[in-house]
This record gives sequence, C-alpha cells and structure tokens, in this order.
Amino acid sequence: MTEKFVLYKQAWVYLGSVSDERQLSRKECRQLLKKGGWMVRNTYNFDTPGKTGFWFVIKDSFGGMEELSSKMRNQVRRSMANYTFRKMTREELLQSGYPVHRAAAEGYRVKCTPPSEEEYRQQLLSNTENEFWGAFDRNDGHLAAFAKNIVFHNSCSYSTLKAYPDELSRYPYYGLIYTMNQHYLQECGLQFVNDGARSVTNHSNMQPFLIQKFHFRKAYCNLKITYRPPLGLCVKMLYPFRKHIPSTTVRNLLYLEEMTR
Repeated sequence: MTEKFVLYKQAWVYLGSVSDERQLSRKECRQLLKKGGWMVRNTYNFDTPGKTGFWFVIKDSFGGMEELSSKMRNQVRRSMANYTFRKMTREELLQSGYPVHRAAAEGYRVKCTPPSEEEYRQQLLSNTENEFWGAFDRNDGHLAAFAKNIVFHNSCSYSTLKAYPDELSRYPYYGLIYTMNQHYLQECGLQFVNDGARSVTNHSNMQPFLIQKFHFRKAYCNLKITYRPPLGLCVKMLYPFRKHIPSTTVRNLLYLEEMTR
C-alpha cells in the first residue's frame, strides 16, 4: 500500500483510486515519514454511509441532459455552441496551457501564487498518467479551459480544471464537464469520477458548482493525519487557538486537523 503514496507539499498522499485506499498502520506511517515530509494523510472507509468530517466529491452515474435542470440544459447547449471539446495531447497543453493556468490562479478569491512557466512545464512533463481535455473556441480555436485527469481501473480523478476568468460568462466548464462525465461514466463505464477531497483552502467554487449543477455528491470517508513528532506536538498545542492564528498556512493545517476530530 505505501508504495502508492507520494510526497506532495511535505505531505504523503495516496496516488490511486480513492476507493482503494485503506487504513495504514503506525509502522507504515513511520516508514513513510522516515523518507521525508511532515505528515501522512490517510483516508479510508470510502463512501461510508454515515457523515464524517471528510469527503470526496464524486459522481457515479450519468443521466444525460434529462438529469439537468432546464436552465442547466440551456447553459450546456450554449457552452457547446461556443466551444468544441476534445482530448488534448501533452504537447498542445505545453504550448497553450500556461496562460490559462496563470490567469485562473490569479482569479481565485483566495490568494494563490501560480507556478512559473518553467515549473508548469516540468510538472506537466513529469506526470505521465494524465489525460488532457480542452475547450476550444469555435471561432478562432483558442484554448479557453482545460482539464488534467488521472484514469484508474474503476474511476477518473479530475485533478485540475482551469479556465480564463473572462471566458466564464460563455460557460466553458459546462460543456467540458458534461462531455467528460459522458465519456468516463457512460462510454468508458467507470464506477465514478472524482473532483478531489474536501477543500482546506476553499480557493475556488468548483466543488459546490459540481454538486449544485451536475449532481455530484459527497462520498464520506475517515481521515487520519500522522505527523512527524515535532509537528504533531505543535498541532496539539495550537489547536485550541486555531481561530486566532494569523498565519494562513498554519490555520489551514489546523483546519485539516479539525476534520479528523
């Protein structure tokens, strides 16, 4: 199990279909922390019937246009009139994706520093498991929005969704998400698509948008955080004062700890 964990921003996280992750033992967590990082994020009991403090946002059925409200059907059709949607190659995204990524990051309501163009290129080149989709303007063919997805044996993770903020009034996400849902759930027959875990930073409205508009739902699970000993002690001491911590980074860490309790 631990061989599927990767170090991301000093935290060990599972890189596989979220339904496959199981509870790690203390020994396994210690083995990961010996390799580096400050914590291990472990989720288990995926899609448990009872509510917990942590969840993934998923969709496990595709009902076509009929499952959408009349307003949503019109918005999806307008999106499809404005854009074409198709899979992209890595080379296409290397060539035209960075301006979209940067503009999207700068438009978040929570301050977010976008990667440099070189960092963006290296991230894209080093990740070999993605499939890429794009929304292309029907008039001049420019890339308005894109998605980076990771396909597993039973699911697909929508790991990244980016769009130019000034394109949003033309609904690029609506047709892109509809087309990808149809592809992965209906055409490929996967069990579910996944837009990721409960957000700690709340830097975008994407997950509420998917739940309200496309009938994604919360798949509850258990969350366990194992800290490297100095950090664990700090978290325990600071937790009672979490609402008064000035540092955003520390507050987010304590907010994640709150989700485990």
